[in-house]
Amino acid sequence: MIQLSDVAKRFALKGRSQDALAGVSLGIARGEIFGVIGPSGSGKSTLIRLINRLETPTRGTVEIDGADIGKLSQAQLSVLRHKLGMIFQSFGLLSSKTARQNVLFALQLAKKTITADDQRRVDDLLARVGLSEHADKYPAQLSGGQKQRVAIARALANAPDILLCDEATSALDPESTQGVLTLLAELNRDLGLTIVVVTHEMDVVRQICDRVAVLDAGRIAEVGSVAQVLFDPQSEAARALGRHLLPHAPVVAGATDTRLRLTYFGDVVTGDALSAATQGVNVRFSILAGQVSELKTGPYGHLIVDISGSDRERVIERLAASGVRVEALS
Repeated sequence: MIQLSDVAKRFALKGRSQDALAGVSLGIARGEIFGVIGPSGSGKSTLIRLINRLETPTRGTVEIDGADIGKLSQAQLSVLRHKLGMIFQSFGLLSSKTARQNVLFALQLAKKTITADDQRRVDDLLARVGLSEHADKYPAQLSGGQKQRVAIARALANAPDILLCDEATSALDPESTQGVLTLLAELNRDLGLTIVVVTHEMDVVRQICDRVAVLDAGRIAEVGSVAQVLFDPQSEAARALGRHLLPHAPVVAGATDTRLRLTYFGDVVTGDALSAATQGVNVRFSILAGQVSELKTGPYGHLIVDISGSDRERVIERLAASGVRVEALS
């Protein structure tokens, strides 16, 4: 649905030029939640602004549904932008308007006349984001999470096909972040929205994204499924972003080479693969660190273990046969 081909963007800053993006090629499928992650200054926000042509690429093309948006007339671009909802870290609400009026404002920009059906649509959208009882409150009377829900309702006002989220949870507390992420996942599921999530937080990607691109200094370091990028990263940039989410074995003096990293998904998490692998064998099995959590696609387990004893290789074979990925740690 979205295709970037060899896209570069150069800015002139104080007499010097600086590349925000340098030759990015990327495809985003219809109906997926796609994450774009990287540290500050990696080019994430520039990329998302190129998708709705708030910025124009210095080189390359951006296509939406096969149309090169760089070749659209102003009238065509206006139509396109009504199909591109966008939410920001700073919410972008009008302080002098109520929640209902903020959502209605998006329709007023797109239409000459507001009808009773439009008014009902606004109320339906506020209900969908859980804010019916706050419809007549002003932004100053709302929490951060509630403000972002108003912004999401406003972004949905013109029934977009794509929702662009630029650090949409960065200003929120953990509880509000979880609520907004759950809402985005529901919108993707119920409305079939294609959602692009720009973030610097791998935990956001872990919870709701299908695939993710890792940006590093204006270039794509890697693209893949969330599980692949998180658990089998191919670039140092991806390893750095995911490192804090994964357990690490405690440092012990005189540690041996019997430590293993176990990664497993789906039914293996809820089954008895670990206990079954150690039944009736001569091993010492210790869990040194670990976690069980969720990707969008289902649960995963990630353990650091120490396995020693005469039947160690037999246990490793059993684990691998049951679907557990086993890696030796030095």
